[in-house]
Amino acid sequence: MTDDRNAHAHHVAVLSDEEIFAAHEGGKLSISTSRPLETQRDLSISYTPGVARVCAAIAQDPSLAHRYTGIGRTVAIISDGTAVLGLGNIGPRAALPVMEGKAQLFNRFAGLNAVPIVLDETDPDKLVETITALAPSFGAINLEDISAPRCFEVERRLVEALDMPVMHDDQHGTAVVILAALRNACRLLERDLPELRVVISGAGAAGVACGKMLADAGVTDIVMLDSRGIIHEGRDNLNDVKVELARTTNPRGITGGILEAFEGADTFIGVSAGSIPEEALDRMADRPILFSLANPNPEIDPDLAYRYGAVVATGRSDLPNQINNVLAFPGIFHGALAAGATAITPEMKQAASRAIANVAAEELDVEHIVPSPLDARVAPAVSRAVAAAWAATTA
Repeated sequence: MTDDRNAHAHHVAVLSDEEIFAAHEGGKLSISTSRPLETQRDLSISYTPGVARVCAAIAQDPSLAHRYTGIGRTVAIISDGTAVLGLGNIGPRAALPVMEGKAQLFNRFAGLNAVPIVLDETDPDKLVETITALAPSFGAINLEDISAPRCFEVERRLVEALDMPVMHDDQHGTAVVILAALRNACRLLERDLPELRVVISGAGAAGVACGKMLADAGVTDIVMLDSRGIIHEGRDNLNDVKVELARTTNPRGITGGILEAFEGADTFIGVSAGSIPEEALDRMADRPILFSLANPNPEIDPDLAYRYGAVVATGRSDLPNQINNVLAFPGIFHGALAAGATAITPEMKQAASRAIANVAAEELDVEHIVPSPLDARVAPAVSRAVAAAWAATTA
């Protein structure tokens, strides 16, 4: 391990409570008018009587709402507060600072307006009913921090019910960025995606979506781990999501726990709160790819990861190769809205992943397999790729 890497592994950003709370005081968002309201005429045009003409036109042709209201540039960020960051089920009100922060990111990186909405409801039927009722105010729905396995059903039913882009970002945003990073790790190491032997630790929202995205990209040997060990078809007490995982992953039919899963594997993706021992790393193939994305404590201690891994990524901003959803969701939603998409398809997610990978590929090295979260090139590149993918599927 180089001195530089050792420095990375031990540097932790120090943020004071005073600074953090001051930045959140009064909320992090404001709503402002985009048209002047200085004269009586301004009022007559923006509000009564002029607004009635626009309302009547939209009533006759609902598609005009995208032109004459803000919905074409407005995303609802909706959470029930059941799976917030590493904090867990803290409830809707405590989740609100995250949703406001997400709205800031939409605005900063994609120029979109986003409205945070937290719901005091966890029943999937009522969530779907409520969100469907709210949908006419928005151009797209970003679901956030809804716990698994409910999040899978809620997203699926909303996608079926609504004629607009809907995405649970904890699933798909994470998966898009992981796949981008994995593409570039393969470029660096001269490996092929389909030949990887991948272990994914965590069968929640991110883990399940990651497995599906990797499979769509051509990876065939994926082993999923949850808190009870390897997911396989012989295991009992599997929920519906894990029954499907058992059917579609683990082609060699292996059983057991962490050590058995790691035997001969060359890629690890951690999206759980677990801990991986050094003994497991000893069992991996030479020079593995190690993505330990739990925050703030990665599944593999950074010192260990740098000692064993050929390419290492984490979820932390103070270490290289941060897998950060902000690389994905602003551009995905911007591209979907710009293209008039009625859904966010697997092809659009794959296109987003390739676009992120290609931006980083311009300065590719072992500590830069994904772009910086602040890289201004990313969201426009993702937006163009997503819009083109939608156009291709509807041509």
